[in-house]
Amino acid sequence: MSNRSRRYSEEFKRDAVALVRSSGKTVTEVAREIGVSAEGLRNWVKQDTIDRGQGSPGELTSAEREELSWLRRQNREQAETIEVLRKAAVFFAKESDR
Repeated sequence: MSNRSRRYSEEFKRDAVALVRSSGKTVTEVAREIGVSAEGLRNWVKQDTIDRGQGSPGELTSAEREELSWLRRQNREQAETIEVLRKAAVFFAKESDR
């Protein structure tokens, strides 16, 4: 297996979590059977628990994580735009002084 992490579909993750919940087997046993890492499957089960509203206070649901990522990207883009506009204003202020 390569060092690059594999990407699994949401459907695969959902089915794997359902298998853990319904089989009575441990996460490690199910992970071994379906060929994923136990830690990865454990994270999927934990995130599913949070998404169901059963997580600890302060833990973000998948939708909240996605929104936070989108907001951070928007913030970064706006900061870059502001920086470009600031530099343009300085440039034109110098030009108008000449």
